[in-house]
Amino acid sequence: VQLQASGGGLVQPGASLMLACAGSGSTLGSIGWFRQAPGNQREGVAAIRNGDGKIAYADSVKGRFTISRDRAKNLAYLQMNTLKPEDTAIYYCATTSGNPIYGAMLRPNMYTDWGQGTLVTVSS
Repeated sequence: VQLQASGGGLVQPGASLMLACAGSGSTLGSIGWFRQAPGNQREGVAAIRNGDGKIAYADSVKGRFTISRDRAKNLAYLQMNTLKPEDTAIYYCATTSGNPIYGAMLRPNMYTDWGQGTLVTVSS
């Protein structure tokens, strides 16, 4: 599956952004959103499991971020509200045909296909 992430940009603290992930070539399976800030490891932010729709969030974004998908359009979204400077990173979407167990849904090595990333900068 080829993935294309979009929607990043420069916003002020407290603002909102919605990222989109478009799949082509095949149907999106389980989907994960990840981010990587300079000098940091890539971390899982949110994921939605293909088989049953189970959703997982990192503690740092719970209550602020929402992952969703549109199967008909082969799209996934990450709605990000109340953004903070520490949310600044390159955001990646990824997919796998499998259904990771809940405790593994935010692990990058569970996903086989990755998009190129979109930069989110939160700064005043």
